[in-house]
Amino acid sequence: MKQSQAESRRQNVAKRSMTKEAKQLAGLIASLRKSLDSIHKERTSTKLSGAEMGLLDERRNNLLLTIAALDDRLSAVQGLIDLGRPHIIRVH
Repeated sequence: MKQSQAESRRQNVAKRSMTKEAKQLAGLIASLRKSLDSIHKERTSTKLSGAEMGLLDERRNNLLLTIAALDDRLSAVQGLIDLGRPHIIRVH
């Protein structure tokens, strides 16, 4: 009985932790997308040199890669929560 309660408690803690992580990831992704929009606006609204365009393109590409990685992480976390198999994911 005690072992079952302890396991249930661990599951609840893990679910809360993963839910919190999912909310944080969603917020971070949203803010990165806003940054991406501002880069796009800056790129189209002003006259820029080739070097400045290159820097903006590089920033845009880095943001796109970061957003894709965070989207993958968010999808994995949400999938585990939906499956009812939450656990605390440790990143090394």
